[in-house]
Amino acid sequence: MKFTDLPLVAPLQMALKDAGYETPTPIQREAIPVILEGHDLLGVAQTGTGKTAAFCLPILQILAKNHIRREPKCPRTLILTPTRELAIQIHQNLVTYSRHLKLKHAVIFGGVGQGNQVRDLAGGVDVLVATPGRLMDLFQQKYLRLDKIEIFVLDEADRMLDMGFIQDIKRILPLLPKKRHNLFFSATMPSEVQRLASGILTTPQKVEVTPPATTAEKIDQTVMFVDKSKKLDLLLHLLKDRTLSRVLVFMQMKHGANRIVEKLLKQGVNAAGIHGDKSQGARQRALEEFRSGKVRVLVATDIAARGLDIDGISHVINFELPHLPDSYVHRIGRTARAGAEGKSIAFCTAEEKSFLFAIEKNTRQKIAVIEDQPYHSVESAVAAVTSVGKAKAAIEKRQRPGGSDGPARSGRFKKNRRFGKPAAKG
Repeated sequence: MKFTDLPLVAPLQMALKDAGYETPTPIQREAIPVILEGHDLLGVAQTGTGKTAAFCLPILQILAKNHIRREPKCPRTLILTPTRELAIQIHQNLVTYSRHLKLKHAVIFGGVGQGNQVRDLAGGVDVLVATPGRLMDLFQQKYLRLDKIEIFVLDEADRMLDMGFIQDIKRILPLLPKKRHNLFFSATMPSEVQRLASGILTTPQKVEVTPPATTAEKIDQTVMFVDKSKKLDLLLHLLKDRTLSRVLVFMQMKHGANRIVEKLLKQGVNAAGIHGDKSQGARQRALEEFRSGKVRVLVATDIAARGLDIDGISHVINFELPHLPDSYVHRIGRTARAGAEGKSIAFCTAEEKSFLFAIEKNTRQKIAVIEDQPYHSVESAVAAVTSVGKAKAAIEKRQRPGGSDGPARSGRFKKNRRFGKPAAKG
C-alpha cells in the first residue's frame, strides 16, 4: 500500500510527497481510515511505529473539511503528551503535514516563559499540543478554554502513568466537552492504563500493531558483560568504529550523563547531554546538533526515551540497564525507525544481572552475548548466567509433576561479532 491508496485529501497527499513519504506503516494503514470514519480509537503501538502521523493526518483532514471560525483561547483539538520533546516533535509534524492547509497550531510546555505561548493561544488554534502541567497552568490563569474541544488525543498514556501525570489527566477530562472524538495511544497496557482508556473511549476500534513489551524486529540486540569501572573504556573502544555514526547512550542519572559527556569530550568525541536539569534551549540545541550530525553521541536519561524522533540513529547503547523492562523497549526503539535497521548494545555488570533477566523475560527475546570484546568480564557473565539458570530451574521445578528438580542450562553465550582486542602498547 502507498499513501496515495489512503483516503487522504490532495493537500495532505502533496505534503507527504514533499516530505518524501510514500509507504505508510502498519498503524498508519489501519488507524487513518478508522479515525476518518469518526470512531474512537485505542492504539497500542511501541515507539518508532509512526503513530504520530497515524493521528495527525486524519485530524488535519477532519478539521479542514469542517472548517469553522476560530474562537479566542479555544483550541478545537487537544493532543496531550508527557514530555516537551515529544510535544515539540508532534507540533513539527503538524507543520509539515498541514503546509498546504489553512490551519493554525500551537504547542505549550513548561520550562520556558509562557508569553509566546499565551500569544499563540489568544486568537484560537485548530490544534493544540500540550504537556499536562503547562496546560493546567494556563487554564487556571484563564488564558485557555477547553470547552470547544472536538478531538482529544492522549498520547503515550503509559508514560503518563510512569511520570505521575494520571491525576493531572483526571483533572483535565471533566473540563472537556462530553461529546468529542477520542484517540488513545499507549505502547503498553497495564491495568491502570486500561481503566483510564475505558473511562475516556466510547465503543472504540482497537489497532494493535505489535504485542506489548516486544522490541522492533529490525533492531539487532546484543549485550556485553563488563565491570562497572571499565564501561567508559568499552564505550570509547566501540566508538573507534565509525559505523557507530549517530549514537544514543542511555544513563539512569543526570549527573552520570554529565560525567560521561565531559569524558567523551576530553577524548575528542563530539558529545552532548540531554536530561531534566538542562534548560529547554540547551536541550533543543543538543537535539538539533545531534540531528544535523554535528554531535555524534547524545547521552540521555529516560526523558529522551519517548518522543525522540531522529532518523538515522545507528546505535542505542544502554550504558546502564534500566530497572524497568518497558524502559528498555522504549530506549532501543529510538533506532530502526521508519523501516530502517538499527543496533542496540547493552552493557551489563554483575550487579545488573537481574535487570537483564527481567528484560529478556518481558520481551520474550534472548539477547545475544558478545564475548569477543577487550573488556569482557567473566565474573559479570557468570553471575548473569547463574542468575538466569537459577530462575529457570525454579520455574521448571514448579512446572514439573511432583516438583522434581534438575539442572537448567541457559545456553546464553553466543560469539556473533568481533569488536577487536586492545591495541598493543608501545
